[in-house]
Amino acid sequence: MRRRGERSGGHGHGGGGDSGPGEGKAGGARRERGWLAWCPRLRTLLLDLLLIYISVPFLIRLFPIVLTKFVFLNFLSFPFFVDLRRPELLLNNTISLYLPTEPGVTVGIWHTVPGSRGAEAQGKDQRWYEEALGDAHPVIIYLHGNGGTRAASHRVQFLKTMGAADFHILALDYRGYGDSSGHPTESGFTTDVLALYDWAKARSGNSSILFWGHSLGTGIATNTARKLQEERGVQVDAVVLESPYTNIREAAAHIPITTIYRQFPGFGYFILDSLALGDMFFPSDENVKVLACPLLILHAEDDAVLPPHLGRKLFETARDAYKDKTKVKFITFPEKLGLGHDYISFNPELPTLVKDFLKMK
Repeated sequence: MRRRGERSGGHGHGGGGDSGPGEGKAGGARRERGWLAWCPRLRTLLLDLLLIYISVPFLIRLFPIVLTKFVFLNFLSFPFFVDLRRPELLLNNTISLYLPTEPGVTVGIWHTVPGSRGAEAQGKDQRWYEEALGDAHPVIIYLHGNGGTRAASHRVQFLKTMGAADFHILALDYRGYGDSSGHPTESGFTTDVLALYDWAKARSGNSSILFWGHSLGTGIATNTARKLQEERGVQVDAVVLESPYTNIREAAAHIPITTIYRQFPGFGYFILDSLALGDMFFPSDENVKVLACPLLILHAEDDAVLPPHLGRKLFETARDAYKDKTKVKFITFPEKLGLGHDYISFNPELPTLVKDFLKMK
């Protein structure tokens, strides 16, 4: 009698038995066919990526306006779902206002009043804020970097830090950014800042007005300060450059996004030279040779976007050109602080450093 579970006549072991030699070969063949089927797809993918890699520099050279999108990044309106008309959701002592800078262009601005006037500012309207500009506290016109809006977290932190240190801050979104109308251009940015400067100057009495640029905004700050000086004979009271560069061409040669093309034959011709074709220069290194106002340059040693040697080079250019060398100062922040490109405003010592510098002017 067979025991329950036994199978007759078989030589295999267990319920299913081992695979025979034929089945093993068939399985291996199936695996090989699967790999071979993937090879053409992988080859096609790699060829497509190579084609894109090669095509981009030619497209940029033919259509330099494409490059402006990468430089300005104004289409990245982060943080999303923030109502720029209601800064009080993120900041104390702040209102939103809108300023026409030329026909068809209106820019959005946040005005933060000094922390010492915070209690007084509760519930006040725009007229009160405008009158407050004449209270003798210095006024910062804050010029942010590319991408995002005036509501980005590190920009909000800047307003908190410097507002608490008793500065007025006017933070604008240039044309084409945030809720501002128009399209971004280098000359248009200068027009926007000049209009804001005139608006603030008409209300601030004898209060000092500073241009504070961060990243891309450093080029906008020096462009505007130079234009004020050359065309009107007016010096802005001071310029502060946070995480700056020498000019946009040299900046593009160092920012991480261009790393994959630096070994590309003709990188300078196809990409760097195309910046000029797109009317982008931001020549801070040439601008500082003309300026005479106090100039403070701030750079973190661990800046991975614009390396600190660009800030130092800009400082040395300015120092060589300035007759009064004491008006130019360069401050670096050690790597251990972890401030990187965007977070110098998180350093609690920043207001003291700035105030000490302004006392020297």
